[in-house]
Amino acid sequence: MTLDLTEKSTSRTVRTTDWKIHYNEAGEGHPVLLLHGSGPGATGWSNFGPNMGALAEKYRVLAVDMPGWGKSDAVSFDERDHVEATLQLLDALEIEKAAFVGNSMGGMTTLRFATEHPDRMSHLITMGAGSPGPLLFGFGDGPTEGIKILQEGYRDPSPETMLELVRIMTFDPAFASESLAQQRSDAARSRPDHLASFIAGMSRGRPFLDLSALLDVEIPALLFHGRDDRVVHFEHSLKLVSCLPDAWLVLLNRCGHWAQLEHADEFNRLVDNFLTSN
Repeated sequence: MTLDLTEKSTSRTVRTTDWKIHYNEAGEGHPVLLLHGSGPGATGWSNFGPNMGALAEKYRVLAVDMPGWGKSDAVSFDERDHVEATLQLLDALEIEKAAFVGNSMGGMTTLRFATEHPDRMSHLITMGAGSPGPLLFGFGDGPTEGIKILQEGYRDPSPETMLELVRIMTFDPAFASESLAQQRSDAARSRPDHLASFIAGMSRGRPFLDLSALLDVEIPALLFHGRDDRVVHFEHSLKLVSCLPDAWLVLLNRCGHWAQLEHADEFNRLVDNFLTSN
């Protein structure tokens, strides 16, 4: 039976060397770290609420608010370093090794962490992660329609903008509810310091991942991608799975950018099977 969890009952905070980091925690067993995407109002709980109860039946599950998001400390663009923040979190919680599950931006953090600190990661799981370099079949240069509305959400975090955002993030309109849009809007507007930091960094891109470094990553990897993802084209995961030596790719039809929400039961089952079998 899936555990009955709430955001409040699972809420935790820890002080690391450089940041106060908020996270939601449930369950016991091998640690599973859940890393959210970059959307306005995103938190560990908002990205992984439907997954925590199922996974916490067997694992110690931690859904993290990265610095600059949720209830964690605000950071400037120059201070933002999610790989270092994650490493400090593991150290502060005395977690030697964890399975990583990263959505979008969290997936890219997961990939880079695997290249820099492979001894601290037992499993590598991503959903809708991006990759550097040109695309052959996906969207062309410049931001996708999903990234455009995501950026607009930082400038105007109104419920109306957030409703447009969740509609683009999902394939099935049933998941793009007004209540979810209101939740994201409330969360974003509660932290104007987070909004200002992201806006300041929008035009300042920087290299994040060296694809060639993935060739040496021996960690077992499971990549999820929605075939109908309008934020990050599934070609990115095709590229990533070709670089990771021990990787599986699950391409989901009728699925947008939030595979873990739109196909929660299947996602939870596959993640559990992957963690158990590797």
